[in-house]
Amino acid sequence: MSERVTLTFDGPIAHVQLNRPDKHNGLDARMFDALVGTGKALLGRRDVRAVVLSGAGPSFCAGMDFPSFMGDPSSMAHLLHRTDESPANVAQRVAWIWAELEVPVIAALHGAVYGGGLQIALAADIRYAASDTRMSVMETRYGLIPDMTITQTLTRLVRTDVARELVYTARIIDAVEAARLGLVTQLVDDPIATAFETARRIAAASPHAIRGAKKLLNEVPDLDTKAALALETEIQMTLLASPNQMEAVQASFMKRPPVFQDPE
Repeated sequence: MSERVTLTFDGPIAHVQLNRPDKHNGLDARMFDALVGTGKALLGRRDVRAVVLSGAGPSFCAGMDFPSFMGDPSSMAHLLHRTDESPANVAQRVAWIWAELEVPVIAALHGAVYGGGLQIALAADIRYAASDTRMSVMETRYGLIPDMTITQTLTRLVRTDVARELVYTARIIDAVEAARLGLVTQLVDDPIATAFETARRIAAASPHAIRGAKKLLNEVPDLDTKAALALETEIQMTLLASPNQMEAVQASFMKRPPVFQDPE
């Protein structure tokens, strides 16, 4: 991985950390490529059961590092490049890759979570935030629209009028308001420690069930009732009487820790 992002493992838990602390983890071209590359590497890891996403230094991510792109127009054009492997272009996939992962992603937030940094956080499954967290959909301040998958994340978390107010005003909100609006799952004293605690609970469950649950929850917002109920049945049929499902039942009755097989 690039020095812009570190990737470490605690058993089946991957810890992805933005590592440009002197710039509040601002998104330059190398940070974009490093985040997408790290996410793509995790897509192929069948032994990973949860991901913790955090930022080194004083902030999670303060958004785009615009000065870094000023002298190289080609690097900005690179961000708009799209391939057949994802519906997202490079700029969008830096956030969307965390939704594409089959396993839950838990974001540990602190300091500035602005613009692109907020959109990365919103693509996680769960967000724990420290009391010093500040959030903003900041793009209109720079004459732009938010275009890093916010249409697929923000509007699923808050009412449309709340989303519009945040986008139109680009105002900065504190952690308490972020939690009240639903942008934050929970305010905690130590987001990384809490994220790992939750990741360990997830990792202790059947990985097939967890992956099935994420698939279900990701896809149902775009389905009508008939299709959503059919998807519930489809996924459940792959789990019923499977080795991991039988192990979960047996371990529960015998009051012992389960031992699950990783997906093939």
